[in-house]
Amino acid sequence: MSYKSLIINPGSTSTKIGVFEDETLLFEETLRHSTEEISRYASIIDQKDFRREIITNLLREKDFDINSLDFVVGRGGMLKPIRGGTYKVSDELLHDLIIGYQGQHASNLGGILAREIGDSIGVPSFIVDPVVVDELAPVARYSGCPELPRRSVFHALNQKAVARRYAKEAGIPYERLNLIVVHMGGGCSVGAHSGGRIVDVNNILDGEGAFSPERAGTVPVGDLIKLCFSGKYTEKEIYKKMVGGGGFNGYVGTNDARIVESKAAEGIAEYKNVLDAFHYQLAKDVGAMATVLNGKVDKIILTGGIAYSKQTCEDLKNRVGWIADIVVYPGEDELLALAQGGLRVIKGEEEVQIY
Repeated sequence: MSYKSLIINPGSTSTKIGVFEDETLLFEETLRHSTEEISRYASIIDQKDFRREIITNLLREKDFDINSLDFVVGRGGMLKPIRGGTYKVSDELLHDLIIGYQGQHASNLGGILAREIGDSIGVPSFIVDPVVVDELAPVARYSGCPELPRRSVFHALNQKAVARRYAKEAGIPYERLNLIVVHMGGGCSVGAHSGGRIVDVNNILDGEGAFSPERAGTVPVGDLIKLCFSGKYTEKEIYKKMVGGGGFNGYVGTNDARIVESKAAEGIAEYKNVLDAFHYQLAKDVGAMATVLNGKVDKIILTGGIAYSKQTCEDLKNRVGWIADIVVYPGEDELLALAQGGLRVIKGEEEVQIY
């Protein structure tokens, strides 16, 4: 028996949807929203009815019978910290998406829209591996400052998806593998996977770890404190330097890794040095996660948009290939990852999580 699903992945100015039959994509669409359209709404939650209407309108245009769906999955949002897995959109989970337990973000709409559409046709609704997945080992929570425990906010959906993909291809249960997954995008997360959990990972929301195209990463704390109290910058301006304006943006004024690599290849020292430092810092993070796993690493996985770069992958292989063999799964197929999460529960391969 096959199962049809509707997948909803809202962004700040777009809503990506996909319709699947099992793992086969029937069609997908990125519905873009102009600044004018979005500015009509006082909050993200206020956009709910607008986004639901354009989704249902698209399904009608595609002549797709919404009543043929077996389940609906939405991108998870800023909930309280939870372990990884597929979660039923319960009343409590829905409430925390609406209030924005850890902040208002467009991804909160994913579960809300999934619940409303699912309820309207009498099928279950889920979210899968939201960014707030927190499976950190207790020892990993210590930062050195009691008031500032380390938090887990990262690319959980893609990290889990590629780890499961490798496990399936290797014919070994995910829960029996020790993996280091390196997601390279606007932010970069490096996670240590052990026993089916991500026991340590850098918080990419606020910029821990290696710098990346848009984030400063871990910076000298004392100098940052002085910068904060220099009187030259507002709190908002400082945060922008760390998240959004840091990394590649801060050094060379672009967040496009392809441009940085191209100019580095032309021999422009400024770009070459930044690219080398980016690879150097990522490699250090991989080395750190190898110690988390006591040196017993079955595979290092490179993923995310920057994993399309042959040079980046080659440089990382040269630096960390001695730790474990490397496999590359470039890009991030979020719609498929969400569909697979719902499918595992519907087929009884995985127990649904209750929030």
